[in-house]
Amino acid sequence: MELSDANLQTLTEYLKKTLDPDPAIRRPAEKFLESVEGSQNYPLLLLTLLEKSQENVIKVCASVTFKNYIKRNWRIVEDEPNKICESDRIAIKANIVPLMLSSPEQIQKQLSDAISIIGREDFPQKWPDLLTEMVNRFQSGDFHVINGVLRTAHSLFKRYRHEFKSNELWTEIKLVLDAFALPLTNLFKATIELCSTHANDASALKVLFSSLILIAKLFYSLNFQDLPEFFEDNMETWMTNFHSLLTLDNKLLQTDDEEEAGLLELLKSQICDNAALYAQKYDEEFQPYLPRFVTAIWNLLVTTGQEVKYDLLVSNAIQFLASVCERPHYKHLFEDQNTLTSICEKVIVPNMEFRAADEEAFEDNSEEYIRRDLEGSDIDTRRRAACDLVRGLCKFFEGPVTGIFSGYVNSMLQEYAKNPSVNWKHKDAAIYLVTSLASKAQTQKHGITQANELVNLTEFFVNHIQPDLKSATVNEFPVLKADGIKYIMIFRNQVPKEQLLVSIPLLINHLQAESIVVHTYAAHALERLFTMRGTNNATLITAAEMAPFVEVLLTNLFKALTLPGSSENEYIMKAIMRSFSLLQESIIPYIPSVITQLTQKLLAVSKNPSKPHFNHYMFESICLSIRITCKANPEAVGSFEEALFLVFTEILQNDVQEFIPYVFQVMSLLLEMHKNEIPSSYMALFPHLLQPVLWERTGNIPPLVRLLQAYLERGASTIASAASDKIPGLLGVFQKLIASKANDHQGFYLLNSIIEHMPPESVDQYRKQIFILLFQRLQNSKTTKFIKSFLVFINLYCVRYGALALQEIFDSIQPKMFGMVLEKIIIPEIQKVSGQVEKKICAVGITKILTECPPMMDTEYTKLWIPLLQALIGLFELPEDDTIPDEEHFIDIEDTPGYQTAFSQLAFAGKKEHDPVGQMVNNPRIHLAQCLHKLSTACPGRVLSMLSTSLNAEALQYLQGYLQAASVSLL
Repeated sequence: MELSDANLQTLTEYLKKTLDPDPAIRRPAEKFLESVEGSQNYPLLLLTLLEKSQENVIKVCASVTFKNYIKRNWRIVEDEPNKICESDRIAIKANIVPLMLSSPEQIQKQLSDAISIIGREDFPQKWPDLLTEMVNRFQSGDFHVINGVLRTAHSLFKRYRHEFKSNELWTEIKLVLDAFALPLTNLFKATIELCSTHANDASALKVLFSSLILIAKLFYSLNFQDLPEFFEDNMETWMTNFHSLLTLDNKLLQTDDEEEAGLLELLKSQICDNAALYAQKYDEEFQPYLPRFVTAIWNLLVTTGQEVKYDLLVSNAIQFLASVCERPHYKHLFEDQNTLTSICEKVIVPNMEFRAADEEAFEDNSEEYIRRDLEGSDIDTRRRAACDLVRGLCKFFEGPVTGIFSGYVNSMLQEYAKNPSVNWKHKDAAIYLVTSLASKAQTQKHGITQANELVNLTEFFVNHIQPDLKSATVNEFPVLKADGIKYIMIFRNQVPKEQLLVSIPLLINHLQAESIVVHTYAAHALERLFTMRGTNNATLITAAEMAPFVEVLLTNLFKALTLPGSSENEYIMKAIMRSFSLLQESIIPYIPSVITQLTQKLLAVSKNPSKPHFNHYMFESICLSIRITCKANPEAVGSFEEALFLVFTEILQNDVQEFIPYVFQVMSLLLEMHKNEIPSSYMALFPHLLQPVLWERTGNIPPLVRLLQAYLERGASTIASAASDKIPGLLGVFQKLIASKANDHQGFYLLNSIIEHMPPESVDQYRKQIFILLFQRLQNSKTTKFIKSFLVFINLYCVRYGALALQEIFDSIQPKMFGMVLEKIIIPEIQKVSGQVEKKICAVGITKILTECPPMMDTEYTKLWIPLLQALIGLFELPEDDTIPDEEHFIDIEDTPGYQTAFSQLAFAGKKEHDPVGQMVNNPRIHLAQCLHKLSTACPGRVLSMLSTSLNAEALQYLQGYLQAASVSLL
């Protein structure tokens, strides 16, 4: 695409159409942009538009499109074509920083993100002047420009907070510190001075405080991995200024908004974070400053109001106290009983109260409420921080703290009892307090794993939790119901089993509650209870114990999906999946109605898939229905195909990318249920599965390979007779996969199925070409994963076609090649093969080479006979060699940036492990002994003399053991 006005005009029109609400206009425009994004100059056209377009909406649209383009295409993935040509890359890096700094804030943010994506790949090696270009802008004195630089630096450096330590990372951070730490410190001091100069100018203060927030965030990122020498030397400057900012209050920066945090609150929150980082990681160096920060933050907590806008500040301030109080050499600050009482009274209890804002979220924004409360994304809520502080204090002062709070809990419960309908919030706070006091250690999977001995959890459960759940109406006091259900969920390991069994019908009943939070918690609690382990690793709650509730459980779960706000509720769908898995054949009578409801749901959500977890559990539930029913009645597979194929066809025709990998997995499961034939409905689809476009998406590859394997297992002869023209297409897929380091193992899965199942004559003409392709790949890039797969393949080939056929095909490609493969690949590398079945295939294949290949006994290959036998005994007896060369360590990780429906494997569509040599050989060691006995009978004396002269003593000892176990001897 040329940089011409005509192209700019075309691009403008298509960008406009992508904003159209009508999908008939929007989709073709999106497809057009997708089709041209590989063209040279495309990104430069976008940058020109966002700089020169007269319409603001086009500028913003171009900036978002550009950022997403960079996100999808900038990274260069090994074995894949470079998606952006080099001249475009150079031009983008040369222009993007000045363009970002001169753009309005809305566009600046998008370009800043794009710079950080490019920086993640190219900085510092391929973009050495980025830092200098940014630091030079600090001199401009224009805070719009300075904030642009700070924002970009923040998005570039914040990854230091979660990167693993490595020499590469240290080198990069050192480079950044050398160039950036001093200018940042000078900017910090200058900005603070400007704040006092402009103390009465509200608009100037807003810009300056935006800078200070970004500077404080950069301080956190640059100090996270280790304490840099520069910051240690300049700690006085930073900490003194941080402390004075914490105590600063400027009327001009206060906001009337009760919800949205203002600049002052955001800055103080970040400073609390910075202080907590130093208190936790660099406590020795930070010691002189700690007491004044504790005092300042304590005063902040006592004087800050209950409004939502202060939530982040209060929670970060409490987290600071929590991180300080659990460190041994600060405990003296908290020892005094009065201090503890005042922390409990003034900080913890007030911040555990259920506020009007929480009530509003519970009713009107339940999804967010659940995410924060159940999934622990409530890091920045007051309640969570207060709870962490209780845990921190209990580390050294468990007795006194439990004592202080027991009093509070009792008085709260008494208040509630006086007038429940008015005082229910007191009980809510009491339950929360008990929960935070009792839980010492918790995991998502097991709930509370370690509890405070001083709290009687069962007694509290029976007296205060059960009565709420047993009340006749499921809709009164929804918050307390949710608290009660959450209590069961959290303390499921501490509450005795008989109490859990009493709770199950109560939970099933609460699936009908109108409140989204209540019925979601009920579903989640049931799902968690069903995964608990009892003795012998069986489930704690058995299908027999659930028998009386099966019908009402399934009815209420599916009904809950029809309640307002829960049509795609992932917790309910996960509970459906888990119920099927627990109940097994007890669900068979309900399958016809269940599968109808699941299919209708699938059809509805396929129109616009938006909840990945919900969709995943829905497909898992479909797989379970199929598995459980067909296990009892294999004929039932036809009725599932009837129910599902219409929807599947629609999903494939409409190219619903998110669902296609799932559809292939369910189809594999269904096809594997057939015994030895392929129904015509599957054969009609077969040619479409070989279309290259399907194989372009990485997420499709594993399930498609498995589906093709199912075709080959069930109907290789049908393919050979009715679709032999498709065999080149099948091998084309293998050729594409084998070329990629990330997917070569999938290519081998497919090839192994072709070799194992296809009639030999149908692949005869292609065999030599297959080996040539494999050798080319070996020459170009030999990785451990490839070698392992290659070894399994050649041994499977040997098992299927015989050792002589293997030797002949190698030597027909190049004379003496068979010997080279034995010497350079099989003998030195066989120890790397892993997996029971894989090792067995290799053992049987090598045994065939040793005992059924005449050239091994009477040509120059004979010298390899003993080393090969030695390698086979090593495969049986030595530990697996799992070393991987350093440069290969990261090859397998397929990390395609941007939105790609990655492959999500369905647990319940799992494939049984297939053993191609299972019927032929049970024990490969005994098989080796029997084959050697047969060989020694054919040529007496040869085998024994080779063994006695060359095989090492330890291997010989093992071999004698095999011969004894097989009750044979060598002649």
